[in-house]
Amino acid sequence: MTITDPIGDMVTRIRNAGMGRKQETSMRASRILIEIARILKEEGYIEDYSVEPAEPRPILKIRLKYTPDRRHAIREIKRVSKPGLRIYAGKDRLPRVKNGLGIAIVSTSQGVMSDVEARRRGIGGEVLCTVF
Repeated sequence: MTITDPIGDMVTRIRNAGMGRKQETSMRASRILIEIARILKEEGYIEDYSVEPAEPRPILKIRLKYTPDRRHAIREIKRVSKPGLRIYAGKDRLPRVKNGLGIAIVSTSQGVMSDVEARRRGIGGEVLCTVF
């Protein structure tokens, strides 16, 4: 089965696993999905991630993070730029998610990074998703 939007698939799998109180979720790995998982871990939204070799493609496993009262650490995760409508933002127009409480993940010419890092470096790019 061919997936036309792997980032949208990743966002949906994380959202559904969180609503179902699952410990982990898995998907086919790609460089951009691994980078998004890295940012989610750095920002504290997931517990950990790993890449396991498999045929024909490696598998990305994401361990979800919950609060002590079993609430999902990610309250809201949304896909912004889609294959049918790409959303780009310049350095001055990067979105602030929930007035700075959340993050936007941006694909720039210098790699995938959070909106905070992109603002610090003074670059814009494609807004992939927002997380709160």
